[in-house]
Amino acid sequence: MKLENKVAVITGAGSGMGRSMAYRYAQEGAKVVAADIKLDGVESLMPEVADFPGQVTGFQVDVSSCEQVEAMLDFAVSTYGGLDIVVNNAGIMDGMVPVGEVEDSMWNRVLDINLNGVMFSCRHAIKIMTERGKGGSIINTASVGGLQGCRAGAAYTASKFAVVGLTRNIGYMYATKGIRCNAICPGGIETNIGVGLRAPSEFGMEQATKGVALSPRFGKPDEVARVAVFLATDDASFVNGTTVTVDGGWTAF
Repeated sequence: MKLENKVAVITGAGSGMGRSMAYRYAQEGAKVVAADIKLDGVESLMPEVADFPGQVTGFQVDVSSCEQVEAMLDFAVSTYGGLDIVVNNAGIMDGMVPVGEVEDSMWNRVLDINLNGVMFSCRHAIKIMTERGKGGSIINTASVGGLQGCRAGAAYTASKFAVVGLTRNIGYMYATKGIRCNAICPGGIETNIGVGLRAPSEFGMEQATKGVALSPRFGKPDEVARVAVFLATDDASFVNGTTVTVDGGWTAF
């Protein structure tokens, strides 16, 4: 049990990679606050982990709300007595919309969730972790779209590049406090994130999908979850302020 008695918060835990992370963390003995804007997926996970050494408790959160994010982290402390791991995994796509077609409402919505939500969580988690003096691990879900310029539309790409930069800044700034911060950059993963909440841009889809055929295959959510376990453990004690690309070799071409 690599995460025995560790307290972890995972956002976007109702489906896809986040759900797989909550499953794996509980399997490794963690006490998990599985947070999502909808709790159906979290509730369906609980019977699956009932016999695991760890625990899973659901928490409804809209990560674009600073107040709700802070309440989520405070809930973990009050429920389980601490905070050791935070996985900022919640995110949305942007319909592959290029900058010439971006509406302010979409731009703001994508950055509110993909970037501001991560910052809110990191800021409050670091406050809690530094006050406790025991360090911790923060893991941000970025994307290969945060490493290369045309894996999505303008808003998503900008948000994930920013998450990568924020991760590196946090990793170095707080290394002497015992806090590690790393980002996972998944490639194509079999999840329900799709292309976003609206019909995709025809031009954007045409441009952004030109390289899809170069991907060896789509990954499984559990393949990302296993990386998230590694980054949270002492096995990754000297891994800090960096990105781990999980894409089957897609960006190696």
